Amino acid sequence: MKIAHIVSTFPPYKGGMGNSVFNFVEVLSDNGYDVTVFTPAPTPSPSPTPSSWERGVIDGKIKFKIIRLKSIIKFGNAAFLPQLFWKLKSFDVIHLHYPFYGIGCIVLLRKIFFWKKTKLIIHYHMEPTAKGLKGLLFKLNRLLIEPLLIRAANIITCASLDYVAHSSLENYYKKNKGKFRETFFGVDVSEFRITNYELRITNKDYKNILFVGGLDKAHYFKGVSNLLKAVSKLKFENWRLEIVGDGDMRPKYEKMACEMEIADRVNFAGRVSDKKLPGYYQNCDVLVLPSINSGEAFGMVLLEAMASSKPIIASNLPGVRNVFENGKQGLLSEPGDIDDLSKKISIILKDDEMAERMGIGGRRLVKNKYTWEKVGERLDGIYREVKSL
Repeated sequence: MKIAHIVSTFPPYKGGMGNSVFNFVEVLSDNGYDVTVFTPAPTPSPSPTPSSWERGVIDGKIKFKIIRLKSIIKFGNAAFLPQLFWKLKSFDVIHLHYPFYGIGCIVLLRKIFFWKKTKLIIHYHMEPTAKGLKGLLFKLNRLLIEPLLIRAANIITCASLDYVAHSSLENYYKKNKGKFRETFFGVDVSEFRITNYELRITNKDYKNILFVGGLDKAHYFKGVSNLLKAVSKLKFENWRLEIVGDGDMRPKYEKMACEMEIADRVNFAGRVSDKKLPGYYQNCDVLVLPSINSGEAFGMVLLEAMASSKPIIASNLPGVRNVFENGKQGLLSEPGDIDDLSKKISIILKDDEMAERMGIGGRRLVKNKYTWEKVGERLDGIYREVKSL
């Protein structure tokens, strides 16, 4: 079966949507599917000799194809790629990763003109929020393009039905629940693994709080400002905050840390290679995802931390709150409530026995539910289903 995945960003761009699609198509390739990824060509142009994994070559084997299309118009991660209309003609299934502004109308036209032949799956990743002109464009798309595109889809997949039920698709979901399928994200449990908990805490004179995420304006919803404010309120002295990630808002966060007089306890590690990232999880005592709104729909970092047998703290947001069970693998914090976030961090850092129990429970949950092999099984069932429609 030939599958086309269409996504606005793809590695080497660092972003949750592109990274998740990379893993989707890799596991699909392992399951025997002929997969091609269509994504906008980056600007500036990529190196003439891209690394093998950027060409879909993994462990010396071509697993999938990547076609990077030149954009006629590009605005942020939005792109207009009219040539995609013809390039999709030979595929059995089109899998659009939404949102991808500028491309929805192209896929919609393909579906209209080739209604019976075109099997369309839409993976609803998130509902973007923004202010100003960008926010207006998001709103216009939700009013004009999104309803038509959603109705045209044969199946709609998502990481969480809870998230969809609280999104702009709420009314459509209530009337068409049979059209939706949950497709979880996954994590490599051999890459993110357990460390010796007792040895780690006895060899360290401070507790390490970890944040992993983008520090650019597109990821403002990650809530880094709130995290800095929350840790500044901690009543005990032996803590450190490790912030992994980079972006144009990093100087602002660094300035905040200085103004709060906690700069000596906050380390901005910047971008970290995939090879080194698991080490940051192994060296932390708790992973915090302090997101503030629906821009956060799942939280891949939660899976990576749980696979590493670490307790987690995440905002009580639709989608995110369903990744784990509050009190068992970690704690939920009220979005935007700095005092509550500070309290939850303190609870975990002060109770080593509870933290260890949560970490063990998280690892168990990941192995039972969030491995890429299990994700591949779910996708395989969905493709077989849509092919028969």
